[in-house]
Amino acid sequence: IAVILVIIWLIGFVFQGFDYGNSNLIHALLVIAIIAILLKVINRAS
Repeated sequence: IAVILVIIWLIGFVFQGFDYGNSNLIHALLVIAIIAILLKVINRAS
């Protein structure tokens, strides 16, 4: 359940970041890195 909440928060964070339009490339790379880490954690948990 906690993982789902984190993912929902990340999605909101992504859209909020794109709305601001500041450093979209860096923001996108950070989001991709976070998602990759989350996927690894989910794979270990399951």
